[in-house]
Amino acid sequence: MSLDPSYLEYPKRGRGMDHDYYPYGSLFDRKPVQWPDDKKLLIWPVISLEYFPMVPKDNPFRAPGHMQTAYPDYRHYTAREYGTRIGIYRLLGAFEKVGIKVSVATNGVVAERYPQLIEDIISGGHEIIAHSTDMNGTIASGMDEADEKALIDGALSTLEKATGKRPRGWLSIARSQSFNTAKLLVEAGVEYMCDWANDELPYKFQTDAGPITNIPLNHELSDRQIINVQQHSVDSYAQQMRDAADWLLAETDQHGSRMLPMHLTPYIMGLPYRIGSFEGLIADLAKREDVRFARGDVILDSWKAQQ
Repeated sequence: MSLDPSYLEYPKRGRGMDHDYYPYGSLFDRKPVQWPDDKKLLIWPVISLEYFPMVPKDNPFRAPGHMQTAYPDYRHYTAREYGTRIGIYRLLGAFEKVGIKVSVATNGVVAERYPQLIEDIISGGHEIIAHSTDMNGTIASGMDEADEKALIDGALSTLEKATGKRPRGWLSIARSQSFNTAKLLVEAGVEYMCDWANDELPYKFQTDAGPITNIPLNHELSDRQIINVQQHSVDSYAQQMRDAADWLLAETDQHGSRMLPMHLTPYIMGLPYRIGSFEGLIADLAKREDVRFARGDVILDSWKAQQ
């Protein structure tokens, strides 16, 4: 099998960061941020609510967690469906016990297939973030711009129809973007995206269509990365989250408030042998005087008001 020559072509290469979305800036040199109620650390829970079609799409790439064996892959399909039937309700219940409102990054298809689930999320006071159409709706460079625009608009419109409100936020599958994604999100009315994981505070993107805010959703601290990829226990996950909170809080004395994302997957964290440790983690963090949990739109509004 020969290699496609376009694989070795690298558009927009140059000195520096290979893009002009924002200038380089150290986190430690920026104007300090102050969160509502003078909290020093905002923890941002994001639940990825996903629908995996039985037949995976490999163009431009297969989404992480997708079907792995020959069709029909009921083993992996039903393991993922566990998240939308059981795991999501365990996570929402855990947050409800301590009065926490979260962001739920939702595939558009979920709103069509499981309307009751969407109603339960909205009635619980949680935020819906657009998370593509389904887990075949991946984005990468080389994708036709018109097709990408249709994918973005389709996901947003489906969720808007189901919830009565157009999502303000966007999370791409696998945080993967093309050179057109940020611009297309602006044109679609999206106010913030979560794809670039290179910071611990929001920051401004500038596109040809106007500005958009990136609220970084940390990859290394996601349950998928720690539990599934690195094969750590849920107790190890909880300890790493506590360690991150402790470190960030220590930095606030000199550098201003911080933000800690908490990226969760219902079919991973919602299992009965993990949810207890997770409930203990969020209960412990919620008791801390300088810590508050917040939805993405709350973080966005607070940060923008200080720029």
